[in-house]
Amino acid sequence: MMDHLWTPWRMRYLQKGAGREMSDFCVFCHKARARDDASEHILARSEHVYVTLNLYPYNNGHLMVIPYIHVASSERLPAEALLDLMATANRAMAVLRDAYNPQAFNIGANIGAAAGAGIAEHFHLHVVPRWGGDTNYMTVIAETRVIPDWIDDTYQQLREIWERRFPPGG
Repeated sequence: MMDHLWTPWRMRYLQKGAGREMSDFCVFCHKARARDDASEHILARSEHVYVTLNLYPYNNGHLMVIPYIHVASSERLPAEALLDLMATANRAMAVLRDAYNPQAFNIGANIGAAAGAGIAEHFHLHVVPRWGGDTNYMTVIAETRVIPDWIDDTYQQLREIWERRFPPGG
């Protein structure tokens, strides 16, 4: 029996690449150039990186910290971008603690397709809040993740906390 999970918010993402050669299109570079951060679910920008919600989250609040520079591995990032990446990841954890009080975090990168990177050509760092028991029978048996909030609501809540904790120019 085929299970269906409705994800209507993905259509905008799919249509952005329509009519382009996908090898020439990078969703992360496209997001970085966006003029409307809310429509792209970009929570924050710094000099070298930006933070966005993952459209295919492992858990509610799953964020990504993405360098503006298009490189496949962190080895190719300049030192100042690496410093900004980690400082911004720490800020992301602080915001997620305020919002959801997670018990732990997974922070990591899948570098290369063989490592599981969905977008292997543009390095990005995942910040995933975790709770005891968050991998339940739905994930284990049905291979389905249950995300308890709409992505736009998650974005609004996290954006408000980010701006309060880390005001622009502050």
